[in-house]
Amino acid sequence: MLTLTKSLFALMLGFISATIFGLIAIPFLKKLKAGQRINIYVEAHRNKAGTPTMGGLIFIIPTFAIVLFLLLTGKIEYSVNLVIVLFVFLSYAFIGFLDDFISLKRKTNKGLTQFQKLFLQLIVALVFYVLFRQFTDGDSYLRISALGIEWNLGWFYGVFILFMLVGASNAVNLTDGLDGLAGGLSAISFLAFGLIAMGSWWIEGNADMGIFCFVLVGAIMGFLVYNTNPAKVFMGDTGSLTLGATMATIAILTSHELSLVLIGGVFVIETLTVIIQITSVVLLKKRVFLMTPIHHHFERLGWRENDIVKLFWIVGFILSMFALIYGVWL
Repeated sequence: MLTLTKSLFALMLGFISATIFGLIAIPFLKKLKAGQRINIYVEAHRNKAGTPTMGGLIFIIPTFAIVLFLLLTGKIEYSVNLVIVLFVFLSYAFIGFLDDFISLKRKTNKGLTQFQKLFLQLIVALVFYVLFRQFTDGDSYLRISALGIEWNLGWFYGVFILFMLVGASNAVNLTDGLDGLAGGLSAISFLAFGLIAMGSWWIEGNADMGIFCFVLVGAIMGFLVYNTNPAKVFMGDTGSLTLGATMATIAILTSHELSLVLIGGVFVIETLTVIIQITSVVLLKKRVFLMTPIHHHFERLGWRENDIVKLFWIVGFILSMFALIYGVWL
C-alpha cells in the first residue's frame, strides 16, 4: 500500500508541477517567437503554423526538479541506475533543445545535421555503457525468458545500446505529428515501465526508477493539458528525443529490452511504415501508404485528428497491458 501511495503521490506531483509550469512556459515561448514550422504536405495542419515548440521543457524541467527534490529530502535514494536514467534524460533533452533552437534560429525545420545528432548520441551511449558495465550488476546478455534464450553480445552490447537509444528517440520523434499523440502514448508507456521497474526487485534502485517514471507520467499528463487538440504548444525534438531515449534506458536497465517493442508498439509501427514506404518508392517506384508516418495516411483517408489519436492511444494501451502481463505478472 505504501508503494502504491508513493507512486500516486509522484504522479500527482508531476501533473500539478507541469500544469503550473506550462502557464509560465507557453507565454515565454510565444515571446521568444518559438513557432513551429508546419509540414506543407498536410493541408489540415496549416492553421497550426506558429504554435510554440520546445514544449517538452514543460515536462522535462518539473520532472528533474521533483526527482532532485525527492533525492535531497531522502524520499528516494541515490543509485547508479537512477543516475544513468537522469543522465540520458538530461542529455537527450539537451540534444533535442539544441536541434529545436538551431532550427528556430534558421527559421527552417533543419536543426542539427544527422551526423551531429548521431555523434552526440554516440557520446551518450558510450557513457551509458561505461556506467552500466562498471557500476551496476548489468551484463551483456539479451534474454527472451519465455523461450529460455540468452545471447551474450559482449562488446556489441554497447552498439546495441546506441541502436536502442537512437531508434527509440527517433521513433517517438516520427510519431509526434498529431496533437497529443506522442505525449499520450509516452504517458502510457512510462506507466507500464514504472510498474515493470517496481517489479524488478533484483535491480538496485528499482523502486526509485519506478517513482521517476510515475513523476514523468504525471508531468506528461500536465503537458497534455496544453498539447491536446487544438494544441497550444508542441513538444518538439526537445521532448520527443528525450522521451524515446529515456524509455529505452528504462527497458535496458530492467532487462526488458524486447518488451520495449511491445510497449512502444505504436512507435514501432509508425517507424516501420516510413521504412516500408521509402523502400517501396526506391525499389518499386510506388507508394504503399498515402503518406507516412501512418497517422498521416489516416488523415489522407479523411479521419479526424482526434479519432486517430484516440485509436492509437487505445492500441498503445492494449499493447502495454499485454507486455505487463508477461513482464510482471507471469
